Amino acid sequence: MTIRCSVFIAISLDGFIARRNGNIDWLTEIGNATRSEDYGYKEFIDSVDTLVIGRNTYELGLTFQEWPYIGKRVTVLSSRSPKIPDKLSRNVEVLSCSPVELIHRLSENGARHVYVDGGKTIQAFLNAGLIQEMTLTHIPILIGAGIPLFGKLDRDIRFLHIETKAYESGFVQSKYRAVNAA
Repeated sequence: MTIRCSVFIAISLDGFIARRNGNIDWLTEIGNATRSEDYGYKEFIDSVDTLVIGRNTYELGLTFQEWPYIGKRVTVLSSRSPKIPDKLSRNVEVLSCSPVELIHRLSENGARHVYVDGGKTIQAFLNAGLIQEMTLTHIPILIGAGIPLFGKLDRDIRFLHIETKAYESGFVQSKYRAVNAA
């Protein structure tokens, strides 16, 4: 496939991307205190033409003051049909299919770089061998319990470490490339 799938996500030191109820207050509070740095997000999001997110990530995005994915094509992977506001209906679609089917469809529609976000969605793409790159930003906080970034895998997935950068805020960002991705 000529399509590239990447993960760019913040994670607590104990491996969680959100609290059990999906709340990311711990991340937004720390993020507000370090707002002067974007940790490479703008460069990354500018390289992306399509997002694939889970329903919970989509619904969280709807609560933000401004839709965080303006100008990007967004596919929400969900077995349910969440409501899409009229103002987003041109760029947001909801599908229920496997990651392999979705990537095939997106590739046929011209997608070249896909940003995969949301715990279950990332896990499904990892299990399908579709993630080529991961950028993980470890936030110096333990939240004790929550939604883990990684879950059960069908097989080992090896990654090659590309680089690690430590920020004054205490954030530590590491980039990896999959060794055995599809």
